[in-house]
Amino acid sequence: MPATDLPLLIDAARTAGDIAVRHWQGAPQTWMKDDASPVSAADIEVDTALRDALLQARPDYGWLSEESPEDPTRLEREECFILDPIDGTRAFLRGEETWAISLAVVSGGEPTAAVVHLPARGLTYTATREGAWLNGDPVRVSARPDPDGARVLANKASFATEHWRRLPQFQRSFRPSVAYRLACLAQGRTDLMLSLRPAWEWDIAAGALIAASAGARVTDRQGRALSFNSPQRASDGIVAANPTLHAKVRDALA
Repeated sequence: MPATDLPLLIDAARTAGDIAVRHWQGAPQTWMKDDASPVSAADIEVDTALRDALLQARPDYGWLSEESPEDPTRLEREECFILDPIDGTRAFLRGEETWAISLAVVSGGEPTAAVVHLPARGLTYTATREGAWLNGDPVRVSARPDPDGARVLANKASFATEHWRRLPQFQRSFRPSVAYRLACLAQGRTDLMLSLRPAWEWDIAAGALIAASAGARVTDRQGRALSFNSPQRASDGIVAANPTLHAKVRDALA
């Protein structure tokens, strides 16, 4: 990884954020994709701007974005950009603030540089393998050891009883952006982040590095290490918490 990958991602995220904010709360043209999820003109404009800037700077890197056509040549590249131009599109379209631009560089299947940028909130989470930061200040995951009473960011489906041997008494909350959920974990604002359905790489690559570099253990729902730039483009869910809490949550899962 070139030493300048993180500054490159930060600059690109801020430029993309400026583009997105011009559309935000302005009723951009919107349509539904084949999977019944919304996409807007803002998503596409941000994706195009990011692709132009990042691949011009790193023409040898692969490209995996939620809003770009699949390019199988990425599988032949050692490094790959993995990104979601606007993570939390529904929140973006409702005029809410909790949407993010999620950018990562992956090398050999592992993230090496990451940015989760929330322009509407003035928050920029960044990470390399050496550490994680919010607006330049170091962040660290919480040290809470026990699932009962732990603060968790997850969607409602994750609490269905069939997923659990014993469902802990969590304090539950939610954020539409998966990347923001992982960033909140890294910051210590929540104790656990999980999703028990397939997790798209563009949603989790940046946040996974930010959380891990802040002290979290980040795995799929089976406890296996995550690997990115995969043919399937998704992991079998995601569980992220400090190592002690992670182990206890894994024990509680069916």
